[in-house]
Amino acid sequence: MTWSVEFAPLFSWTVIAILAVPAVILALALLLARMRGALVRVVAIAAILLALINPVVLEEERDPLKSVVALVVDRSQSQTIEERTAQADAAEAALKESLARFPEFEVRTVEARSGATPGDDATTALFGALSGALKDVSPARVAGAVMITDGQIHDIPAEAQALGFNAPVHGLITGREDEFDRRIEITTSPRFGLVDEDQTLRYRVVEEGPQASDRPVEVQVFVNGDLVSREQARPGSDAALTFQLPRAGKNILELSVARDPAEITPVNNRAIAVVDGIRENLRVLLVSGEPHAGERTWRNLLKSDAAVDLVHFTILRPPEKQDGTPIDELSLIAFPTRELFVEKIDDFDLIIFDRYQERGVLPSLYFDYIAQYVENGGAILIAAGPEYAGDESVATTPLQSILPALPTGGIDQQAFHPELSELGRKHPVTRDLPGSASEPPDWSPWFRSIDVDEPRGETVMDGPDGKPLLVLDRVGEGRIALLLSDHEWLWSRGFEGGGPHVALFRRLAHWLMKEPELEEEALDAEASGSDLVITRQTIGEDPGPATVLTPTGGAVTVPMLAAGEGRWEGRLATEELGLFQAANGELRALANVGPVNPREYREAISTEEKLAPLADATSGSVRRLGDDAAVPRIVPVSGRADANGRDWIGLRTTDETVLRGVERTPLFAGFLGLAVLLMALSATWYREGR
Repeated sequence: MTWSVEFAPLFSWTVIAILAVPAVILALALLLARMRGALVRVVAIAAILLALINPVVLEEERDPLKSVVALVVDRSQSQTIEERTAQADAAEAALKESLARFPEFEVRTVEARSGATPGDDATTALFGALSGALKDVSPARVAGAVMITDGQIHDIPAEAQALGFNAPVHGLITGREDEFDRRIEITTSPRFGLVDEDQTLRYRVVEEGPQASDRPVEVQVFVNGDLVSREQARPGSDAALTFQLPRAGKNILELSVARDPAEITPVNNRAIAVVDGIRENLRVLLVSGEPHAGERTWRNLLKSDAAVDLVHFTILRPPEKQDGTPIDELSLIAFPTRELFVEKIDDFDLIIFDRYQERGVLPSLYFDYIAQYVENGGAILIAAGPEYAGDESVATTPLQSILPALPTGGIDQQAFHPELSELGRKHPVTRDLPGSASEPPDWSPWFRSIDVDEPRGETVMDGPDGKPLLVLDRVGEGRIALLLSDHEWLWSRGFEGGGPHVALFRRLAHWLMKEPELEEEALDAEASGSDLVITRQTIGEDPGPATVLTPTGGAVTVPMLAAGEGRWEGRLATEELGLFQAANGELRALANVGPVNPREYREAISTEEKLAPLADATSGSVRRLGDDAAVPRIVPVSGRADANGRDWIGLRTTDETVLRGVERTPLFAGFLGLAVLLMALSATWYREGR
């Protein structure tokens, strides 16, 4: 309980000052004149002025406030190494038990987990967590902070003033003093690269601890999960790696260094680089067997794609046509068959035969070369017309061995709407084509289709009476597509509203050229915030759950839920940062959650050095817990007293209080004030009467 006096004047201070000036002059005059009773009159004047000022006695009831102790526990991923988690748990429990014996302390426990913001690699932010725990506490009430950590903290302030309070910071370090670790880190890496062209990356193997050496170690190189090479690297020295990107789009390059039995963790023995593959312009050879109404459909489509280099030949005069015109007077060049189909056939990514028929332009041997080209990884599209059902069909050439369907000789001339087959509704080439959801599809009809035997491969579009219209197949390492109608040009001309010819034929061309996003059986994984999203594309049934390998080596089963025709999706909430590997059947996919190669993994050895300067500046301390995780004694200290000793740590107590109630007693109010004034005035009259 505390006492104090304050004033609550009856008038404004200006009015009181006006009244006080003549009163003070009168009092001085009385004193200087040494009149009888002058002192009593001065006291009476003073009493009247005091009554106007109205002094009030305050009686305050206050309760002392507790000092706030912040107990910050590092729960980042580096704390999972060896026995650090167990040490931290034991130390936390012991500290809470010790602090509970001091009623003057309020303990606030906060756990700091691994995290990252875009462009920020500081994944262990203990001081950010400390600031959040004390944001509603006045600086005078902070007793100090105790941090249980491995010492790898990435947001330590440069100066103690940045803490916002004047109290000790203590660090209790987990881990062993003689730790050894080997890690690999990528120093420079390209962000983009041409597919199948040499790219260069630089990396370094680092060893820390008492067993560090410069003996060469093996480094394995994986591209999209496939082992591509083994390298030798000397710890402490930069090394260069030459590699090639196998596909367009995202490619994950992983470097893995051999594990040493003595190192504390293998989690940082891997480093990754994400490189976007860019294809050079795709080379397409388009051979039109004769001029026809839809000839320019394919040409216009391919020429509209800036990523395609098109070579187009239209056969205007077959060899059997002899009109006597000298060769040097012909306005068009001869078809360079040998150059295209023997010498440079492997330079093309795709060959399209548009209504081509065998009339002796290409020797039979060349068709055998084309078949070998497909089996070795090439791609061919046959846009068939009536000639495919005739005696001069390419089905009578050596191409027969790779064709997904052979003609029966029949041609159907009735009007029909092309429709997606059951399989086509799942296949990425035809799935979700604009207009396909309605019945019949919202696109114009075609009027001719070629009859074929039972096809092999995948029939993704049907013609009249459910007959095959578009068939896709894989042959060896290559791919082939067979379109059994020559009326696709009706869509491009806008007949009766047209149809999605651009979407269909562009997807078809890209599937033939093995674009990853159009694979019918594919697995993909990507980070969405802190979640890992797994997407499965299949033309089959339920693919079953996916298995995810975490950066620390754990395995998690993730159920896959239907997300549309041919698509399944699974989601895994993660607390780890790093490279995750998802598997479903024989398919695998890699995805990185958080920053690439986070500091949380690059710096794994526990240390006292990082926190020591700040602890010294705040009169705190940094010490290792030891194998038994024994914590030092807690000692309350005040003022500027030392806050650490050999076996104890100090926490400051506060003099802060909280006001519970106030009782006000006016001195000149009521009978007391009236009595004082009457006594003062009576005293003046008394002196006059003597």
